Parts: sequence; C-alpha cells; structure tokens
Amino acid sequence: MEQPYLSVIIPVYNEEESLPALGEEVSGVLSGLGRCSEVILVDDGSTDKSYAAIEDLVKRYPNFKGLRLGRNVGQTAALSAGIQHAAGEIIAMLDADRQNDPKDIPALLARFEEGFDVVSGWRKDRQDPRWTRVLPSRVANSLISWSTGVYLHDYGCTLKLYRSRYLKHLRLYGEMHRFIPAFAGFLGARIAEVPVNHRPRTQGTSKYGLSRTFKVILDLITVKFMDAYMAKPIYLFGGSGMLMGMTGALMAGYTLYNKFVHGIFVKDQPLFQVSIFFALAGLQLLLLGLVAEILVRVYFDIKDKPAYFIREKAGFH
Repeated sequence: MEQPYLSVIIPVYNEEESLPALGEEVSGVLSGLGRCSEVILVDDGSTDKSYAAIEDLVKRYPNFKGLRLGRNVGQTAALSAGIQHAAGEIIAMLDADRQNDPKDIPALLARFEEGFDVVSGWRKDRQDPRWTRVLPSRVANSLISWSTGVYLHDYGCTLKLYRSRYLKHLRLYGEMHRFIPAFAGFLGARIAEVPVNHRPRTQGTSKYGLSRTFKVILDLITVKFMDAYMAKPIYLFGGSGMLMGMTGALMAGYTLYNKFVHGIFVKDQPLFQVSIFFALAGLQLLLLGLVAEILVRVYFDIKDKPAYFIREKAGFH
C-alpha cells in the first residue's frame, strides 16, 4: 500500500451521533487534497455505540482505520495510541465533536508546507460559554506561553498539524496533549499559527469543565521542570537544599541572638515554628512530586509500556 502523506487522528469518546457526518466531512476534504492519507479514529472506552459507528466508517471509507481502547484513559492516551499507529509524514489532530472544521485542514497544510514543523489552529471566534470555557482558556494559554517560551493563542485547540518525527518519541500521559507544541518547540521546531473556524456544538455534551484548569496548572509545573531541569535536576534539588540550609542557618543565628541579647526563646513563639513547618512541608511535597514525575517517565521508557491498552483494531493490515 502507498505510504500516506497525512495521518488524521481523531480521539472519540461517546460521540456516536457526530461520527457519520464527521466521517463524510473528513473524507471529502482529504479526497480533495490529491495526496494519500489515512484517518485513525481512537475510541477512548466509549459507553455508547461509538466504536460500532467507527467500524461502519472503516467499511465505508478505505483509508479510515479504528482503534478501541480497553477503557477510558483520557484524550492524551488516545492521541498517543493514534500517534504510534500513524504512518504519515504529517500528523493532524481533530476533535470528534465537529466543533473543529475539517475544511481548515488544507489551509493548515498550505502553511505547513512553507517550511514549518508545527501549525496550530487558533479558534479566534470561539463558540463556547465565555465564563466557563473561553476566559479560563485564555488565562491558561497566557500562562503556558509565558512559562514555556512557546507563544500560541490557543494551546487547547486540537486542530493542529505536526511533522511526525517530533511526535513519535514522545511519552504522553495525564493531560499532556495540550503541551505537545511546547515539547516540539523545546526541540527547535518551527511553529506557526492559523486562525480556524470553530463551530458551536450541535450534538452530544462537552466532556470538560472548570476542574480541568487545575490539571493544566499542575501539568504546566511538570512541563516547565522537564524543560529547565530534566537533564540537570541537581540544580533544582541542590539549589533548593542550599537555600533551605542557609535560611535555617539564618534562623538559627537569629534565635541565638534573641536568646543571648533579649532573652527570648523559640518555645515562646509557637506560631513561628508552625509557619516554618508548613513552608518546609510544602516545599518537600513539591519536590517529591517532581521526583515522582521522573520515576514515572523512567518506568515508561524502560518498560516501553504505553498508557493505554488496545482491545480491537479495524482497517489495519
């Protein structure tokens, strides 16, 4: 079979109503490109008949393929499964809820072929609730851009194109899919952004809420650590230890000063001791979390164990 030039990955979770129309749209757009392409739909443990709808699309369109994960493990793991099974030189990602417009793919591809390694969609006129989705997203985008140094208006837009070599080596888990442009940027990828159409949801319900914002913040701490300290963690851990040691020494000196000059003992200032305890405990917990992140990555790399299990396949040879 001819090697596909473009692989389109679509994570699916309880979207049986959207899939028939989505398949028709995507197939029509890709047939107009004049390039060999494939579409990989990844069922992330749906509880409805989404996988049956995927199988129907695989039978109807020769370049469509399906993966069914053993259980719901999240969008990041679903995308990771699709990435590992993609054969295209370019990998595109698209949401299954039809809010992303497949007709934007040619525009992103044209920009990509100008020499970029990543082309990100920007939902400039986003059709989502302002207070619960749009504003938190803007805050998160600004925070991610500032922290990583990779500036994008819309990290949360799934519609993006990547050169596959920037994705194949990535070990993604948790909610890390939104940071893929930052990971590519860390490797020196050339990144562009293109405004895209964003359509209101007409079928199904959104799978995300405000609780996702807290996950983004925690994942952002991890990404920043990976960028700045993953290869030299002693700078962070050793530097923090030295800072704590010097602070402790200063406090000890101040305590001795009060004892011998003013006759004030630490036992007479319990609130001061409690504040020190909380500060040290918080710092230790944060550092312990970062150590755990390293251990998780080592585990996945050594065991070569993905964060998902594939129950069935359709359309793969």
